Amino acid sequence: MTARDLTFFFFATLVAILSVTAASAQHRDYLTDAEIEIVRETQQLDNRVNVLVKIMDRRFTALGIDPKAAVPKKKDKTEWGPEPTGTRAELLGDIRSIMQKAIDDIDTTAERPNLMVADVTERKPKTFKEVFPVAVRNLAAAAERYKPLLQAEGAKTQDRIETGIISKIIELCDEVTASVAKLPS
Repeated sequence: MTARDLTFFFFATLVAILSVTAASAQHRDYLTDAEIEIVRETQQLDNRVNVLVKIMDRRFTALGIDPKAAVPKKKDKTEWGPEPTGTRAELLGDIRSIMQKAIDDIDTTAERPNLMVADVTERKPKTFKEVFPVAVRNLAAAAERYKPLLQAEGAKTQDRIETGIISKIIELCDEVTASVAKLPS
């Protein structure tokens, strides 16, 4: 290799490294700092899924879409932090990522039920057989609420990126609702 080839190789490598670094620096967190703490503190699967559903509801509200959320039975004393912000595509991407996280948490628990974390604040901690179906059904109920909202938004948007994200969320909703049929009665 000549000195010129080495110089070209060096600059090409430097440009590649800088472009990768810039791309990774632009990555957006799909949860706010307060939401991250709430998720981290909520270990039992059914409670965690409920938290993730509430976080998705917050994104729908930020988009100006009424998620038709269920009224909480007791006063929520959790500090959720500021309302999420972002472009429509970013907020829709957040919803997709949060839905995928909920599915991944359910799948991980299904694969290793003996590693499930129980809520130790309860007098009698719940077992996997008690918690797992509740978590799946709660996520499926949310998916059933979200699907018509997403279909209406998909019909309104002309943006291809938003349409793609909405299609992916609808696929995830369909996957979740189909999984309920596999649960024992």
